[in-house]
Amino acid sequence: MESLRRIAARPLSAETFAPFGEVLEARGTPDRIINEGLCGRWHDLARLDFGPAGRAGISVFLAEPRSLPLRLSLVERHPEGSQAFLPMTGHPFLVVVAPDTDGRPGEPLAFLTDGMQGVNLRRGTWHGVLTPLAAPGLFAVVDRIGPGANLEEYRFETPWEIVAG
Repeated sequence: MESLRRIAARPLSAETFAPFGEVLEARGTPDRIINEGLCGRWHDLARLDFGPAGRAGISVFLAEPRSLPLRLSLVERHPEGSQAFLPMTGHPFLVVVAPDTDGRPGEPLAFLTDGMQGVNLRRGTWHGVLTPLAAPGLFAVVDRIGPGANLEEYRFETPWEIVAG
């Protein structure tokens, strides 16, 4: 039986996630009030980056739900563009990221959203696959559409186990 290294998932916050991208949420006072005073707008929350040859695309993903504890053996990154995940159901999901260490992922971090948060992953950020924790795992995804290879995968020699914090 192989040994797993353990990671405790913690609540997602803008401060702790900042090295990897932005948290997309309606917290605090809106930046603007629009639509005859009936709508708050939290303006320009993410640094979308699609490189010189890419463009923004919006896709819809339907992912199978998972549960904790979760075995993490694979992460990926997109060297040509950022990638934003916006839940369409209000259910929490797991976000796994890892710092880059000389072209390879370092020790992963795991975050639990509150169901009303999305994330934008910066270009080149190592991350786990889309991991909803309830069905349906329905997401709007804003990412790069364009030529060239935009996916790198990395398999850990020793997997990690993600548990609730």
